[in-house]
Amino acid sequence: MKFLRVLLPALAALALSSQAIAAEKFKIGYLRVMDDAQVMAAYEGGFYKKHGLDVELVEFKSGTDLIKAIVGGQLDTGVLGFTNAASWSSRGADLKVVGGAQHGYHAIVVRDDANIKTVEDLKGRTLASQKEGSTADTVLRGVVLKDAGLAPTDLNIMGVSPQVAVQSLVGSRVDAAFLFEPQASIAKLVAPVTEIYEIGEVWPFPCMVVITSGETLRNNKEGVWASMDAQREAIELLTNNPEEGAKLIAGYFIAEPKLKTLKHGEVPREDVIRDAIASQTFSPILTPQELDRMQEIADIMQSQGALKTRDGSPFDVNSIVDLSWQKARQL
Repeated sequence: MKFLRVLLPALAALALSSQAIAAEKFKIGYLRVMDDAQVMAAYEGGFYKKHGLDVELVEFKSGTDLIKAIVGGQLDTGVLGFTNAASWSSRGADLKVVGGAQHGYHAIVVRDDANIKTVEDLKGRTLASQKEGSTADTVLRGVVLKDAGLAPTDLNIMGVSPQVAVQSLVGSRVDAAFLFEPQASIAKLVAPVTEIYEIGEVWPFPCMVVITSGETLRNNKEGVWASMDAQREAIELLTNNPEEGAKLIAGYFIAEPKLKTLKHGEVPREDVIRDAIASQTFSPILTPQELDRMQEIADIMQSQGALKTRDGSPFDVNSIVDLSWQKARQL
């Protein structure tokens, strides 16, 4: 009897511990942009549950805040710009890029009354972009403006959220904006603007990637891989059936059932998001060509002073990439 009095509480504690582990949520960080559509679609479509995960989505306003949460252990994974992982890793953070998400499609849209026809015409103007140091901002400064013969100081670059950028176009507070989808499509519907440039057509790059910490990958590889399996299914849905994908995620981007536009009256939000999805290229894997492009971006960051290694040597992207999931899945 004495043995049972000792054993039963121990078994009860073990059962409670197992229940706590089973009930623990897998936390995924995301940004409310089309680049993270697979995260939202996997959640709304039940793909995470299908793969055995109880997922909690945590929204962030910037990749910088999201990567801090991964480094701090508040998140298991996140979908965000590669530059965040490179920057923090160069300072000693244990981070891993474990998969792809979305290719870089970012448009420059300009107000029709600004008389801007080319990127070169942005000189002396005000342009809304993402925060300095973000992947989009790095590419804007290091590729888009450079190819046009412009220095970042040749124009006024405002680092704001895509939503604020659209509002700034509507309110004539900026002349142009460098936008993700679906904000680029929304801007063209609600503001008197025209698209003059799309970097995905000129310089395609893996904009968003799946990032986790080395510790999480070591301790919960099964969970990380299951989340990526779910997001892969979501990407297949978005790619093959944008209309169904739009039904799942339209509410993340447009609150009202219909969007009031300048020229087309009220447009169902699902139609706007369907077209935005169809304009994108999603991919769960990273190809050798994309890894080369990521290295180019890291080199740009170093030239801009945004990425510094301890000994001043070039940053090696391969040092933070772990493609074991896609190799195991033979993708």
